[in-house]
Amino acid sequence: MDTSTIPASYAVIAAMITPAFFLAAVGSLLISSNNRLARVVDRMRIEIQRLHETHGDARPELKARILIHRRRSYLVLGALRLLYGSLSAFVGTSIAIAVDAAVLDNRMIWLPTALTVIGVLLVFAASLCLGHEARLGVRTLHRELENELALERQRP
Repeated sequence: MDTSTIPASYAVIAAMITPAFFLAAVGSLLISSNNRLARVVDRMRIEIQRLHETHGDARPELKARILIHRRRSYLVLGALRLLYGSLSAFVGTSIAIAVDAAVLDNRMIWLPTALTVIGVLLVFAASLCLGHEARLGVRTLHRELENELALERQRP
């Protein structure tokens, strides 16, 4: 098909759909990150309850784990903020494409590209936060396992 016969509005609509793929990916990350935050907060609440019920040598370890969970919650919260920023950038990309084509006669073609780059960079930063949080989660799990194995070795 000769692309010169396609109305310009269709090309604009097609260009506006592209950010939707980014929006879908970010939406998926937002759902999983919100679930991660909920799990970390639940885990921290359990550890705080254990701390209130525990006396003696186990308290420092519980306090250390609570601090790690607190750090994890900040990392996930930071990732969520970055992801919401990227969501805004991708929505802004679609709006910028439409406004540039309809109102500005393609004089600001750099704006959608800039917004897309900002959105992608925000997703990248959020991914780094989530990766660091996952590492802390695994490290906490290993600490708990080592403590349980040490207690098991002490039992007769």
